[in-house]
Amino acid sequence: MTETAHTPQQDSPASNAIDAMNRRRALIGGIVGYFVDQFDIYLPVIVLAPAMSYFVPKDLDAGTGVIIAAFVFTATLIGRPVGAAIFGVIADRTGRRKATIIAIAGIAVTTLLIGLLPGYASVGLWGISLLILLRLVDGIFLGGEYTAAIPLAMEWTPRLRRGLASGLITMTSPGALCLISALTLLLLQIFPAGAPDSPYAVWGWRIPFVIGAALAAAFLVYFIRQVPESEAWENAEPGAKRVSPLRQLFTGTNRRSLAQVFVLMTGMWIALNISASVLPGLTSKVAGLTATQLTIALIVASGVSTVTYPLAGLLSQRIGRRPFYIGVGLLVAVVGGGATAMLAGATDPSFGLAVLLLTVAFAVGILTFGPIAAYTTERFPASLRSTGYGIGYSLALIIPAFYAYYLVGLGALFSPTYASAILMGIGGLLVSLGAFLGPETRDVDMGAPETADPS
Repeated sequence: MTETAHTPQQDSPASNAIDAMNRRRALIGGIVGYFVDQFDIYLPVIVLAPAMSYFVPKDLDAGTGVIIAAFVFTATLIGRPVGAAIFGVIADRTGRRKATIIAIAGIAVTTLLIGLLPGYASVGLWGISLLILLRLVDGIFLGGEYTAAIPLAMEWTPRLRRGLASGLITMTSPGALCLISALTLLLLQIFPAGAPDSPYAVWGWRIPFVIGAALAAAFLVYFIRQVPESEAWENAEPGAKRVSPLRQLFTGTNRRSLAQVFVLMTGMWIALNISASVLPGLTSKVAGLTATQLTIALIVASGVSTVTYPLAGLLSQRIGRRPFYIGVGLLVAVVGGGATAMLAGATDPSFGLAVLLLTVAFAVGILTFGPIAAYTTERFPASLRSTGYGIGYSLALIIPAFYAYYLVGLGALFSPTYASAILMGIGGLLVSLGAFLGPETRDVDMGAPETADPS
């Protein structure tokens, strides 16, 4: 079942073949684009960590160094909701395709510029300042990429396949983490790291950034040549396109949809932050892992998660998005939180046990992202789908971004050992609550205005 009506002439075998080809190209665009996006997001977190000494003074204290490294990552987080708002409007007013092309071009340029940056020895603090500024700009383009390309892919995908298509797109996130971890591990084996003038610190870290820029450039060429504009967007009411998507989003049923998505996504981002940011350090501390062992553990955990995303998308298609998120939210709270608690409370666990607990907590903690591309695009009508999806997806990043402070507060109230497990549980419960507050969406017509409120 397709999402747009065709005349008898359009339903000819030749027309059906063209539609099938366009759906395939749009889905490939969504998958590859999201991979490029996620590859770029993880670059400073993993690749730059062993090379930060290149950008800061030798006598800088450890605490200030941690704050500077956090600024690099935070700049990206700030940029993403800004990019979602800007490019969401562009995508809803002028087309998904145009917005995606601009965003991908921006990612390619900014990622390459970061890979060419000089260090502290050459330009002083200008190096780290430019790095933070470029990551902010890059974050804007990253927010724009998925805000435009994912709605385009979902609008081309037949209703019965949207769950699987979503899982295939979002599986590239743990896939990108797995690939970058493996690439960084390989580079660190070849190029020594540590001192500001070490081979890895001076130029080894640049290789993944150049690769990221090349991937973005190659995808840009593919998208320009192969991916068509969304029929759902083209067929949207002309009058609706003339009204500001931002104004539409914050009125009536659209505002309620945004609030409900915000609750669900806040829980998802909280669980993700615990999984991706807290669990690796917790595992290393509890099990006494070396940097190499921890990287191997992350490769295993992210590899398992990559496989689970399409399965989660298929399950949501079978049982419905709403029951999926209610149930998986509880799974995150109980199993994800439980595995995190077991890991935090373990006494000198073996490497195998540490990897097992990390993998379970990590995979369950981020499982909710499997069908999210389908669910969040199904919650908004075609005339403002990119704006609604992009802002709903990205704005919810803000509250979870302060997870470190929540951990301190939970540690003071309960126990520092189990604070991360408690916060994981809170994230899961918010996912269930957000799903409970919303309608079922798997059968909505992506081309119909009433998709904003299918209840």
